[in-house]
Amino acid sequence: MLGYSTIIIPGYLLISYFKRTNYLETGSGICYPVIRTCVFGSEAKTGLLDDVSVASRNEGESSSSVKQAIKLIFCAAGLQASYLTWGVLQERVMTRSYGATTPEEEGEKFKDSQFLVFMNRILALTVSGLWCIMFKQPRHGAPMYKYSFASLSNILSSWCQYEALKYISFPTQVLAKASKVIPVMLMGKIVSRKSYEYWEYFTAVLISVGVSMFLLSSTTGKHPSTVTTFSGVVILIGYIVFDSFTSNWQDNLFKYKMSSVQMMFGVNLFSCLFTVGSLLEQGAFFDSLAFMTRHSEFAFHAVLLSVCSACGQLFIFYTINQFGAAVFTIIMTLRQAIAILLSCFLYGHAVTLVGGFGVAVVFLALFLRVYARSRMKSGRRSAQPLAQKV
Repeated sequence: MLGYSTIIIPGYLLISYFKRTNYLETGSGICYPVIRTCVFGSEAKTGLLDDVSVASRNEGESSSSVKQAIKLIFCAAGLQASYLTWGVLQERVMTRSYGATTPEEEGEKFKDSQFLVFMNRILALTVSGLWCIMFKQPRHGAPMYKYSFASLSNILSSWCQYEALKYISFPTQVLAKASKVIPVMLMGKIVSRKSYEYWEYFTAVLISVGVSMFLLSSTTGKHPSTVTTFSGVVILIGYIVFDSFTSNWQDNLFKYKMSSVQMMFGVNLFSCLFTVGSLLEQGAFFDSLAFMTRHSEFAFHAVLLSVCSACGQLFIFYTINQFGAAVFTIIMTLRQAIAILLSCFLYGHAVTLVGGFGVAVVFLALFLRVYARSRMKSGRRSAQPLAQKV
C-alpha cells in the first residue's frame, strides 16, 4: 500500500492542481496534449454519473435474441476456459519448486505473487496497445486517470480475497462468493444510478442460494472449517465492496463509447504502474527477474499464465461492454459450480440431493431471468408502434 501511495498521492495532487488552475483553457506547450488526455479527456462529458446508455449495448438489445444468446454463450465459454486454465497454472507456479533435477532435491520456490500480477498486466498492456495501433478504434474520450480507480480497486480486491482466507471459515467464503451478484447490483445503483427490476433481484437471490447449496454440499469435506474472526469479516466485506466497484466502474466507463481493447489498455497501464512501483521499492523486481533467468521452465509458465490472463481480460471487458456488470458477475459466480459439476461427471463423484436441488434452483433462476428479459423486450417492441401512431 505504501508503494501504491507513492504513485496515487502525487497523481492526485497534480490532477487537482490542473483542474484548479483551469489548465484546459490556459495551458500550452509540448506537454499540453498529454495532460489534456490524462486529466480532462478528448471529449466534453457531463460526468460519469449521468444516465447515458452505452451504444454497443443498445445495438445488442435491438439485435435478435438468438444472436444475443450466442454472444452470451461465447463470453461464458471464453471466461470459463481462460480462468480455469489460469487457476491450474497459478497453482503450479506458486506451490511447486523449480530447478530440482532429482526427486530428493527440494529445488527453489517462487514466492512473489505481485511479480506474476505485473507479468500478467504488462503482456495485456502490450497486446491491447498493439491492437489499438493496428486496428482502428473509436475516438477516445475518457480522462486517463479514471482507469486508475478500476485498477486500484481490482488490486485491493485481490489482496482482500487472499488475506480473508486466513481468518474466515470455508462456508463463510462460499456464501460470500456465491452472493456477489447482489452487492454488484447494489453498487450499480450507487456508481451508475442504475435501476433494476424486482425479478432481477429475485433471480440474483435464487442464483446465490442455489450455488451456495451446491458448493457447500459438494466441497465441505475437502476444506476443514476454521474459526471466522471479526478481522476476517472486515477483510471479506472489503473484498466484496472493491470487487463490486471494479466491474461497475468499468461498466460505467463504457459510456465514453470506447472499445473493450481501449478499456483493457487503460486499466492495465495503471496496474503496471502500481505493481512495478511497489516491486522496485521493495527490491523484489530484480530478484524475480534473476529467478526467471535461473529457471527457464518458470519463465515459460509465467508467460503462459500471462497469456491466459490477457485472454481472460479480453472476455471480461467484452462481456461487461455487451451485457453489464451484473451478468458478468453471474457468469463468474457459476464458474466454481461448473468446475465442480465437470469434476463430478469426469471422475464419477456423486452429487448429493442438496447439491442437485441447488443446481435445479440455479437453472430455474437463469430460466426466469431469460424469460422475464424476453417478455420485457417484447413489451417494448409492442409499445413502439403505438407511440408512433399517436
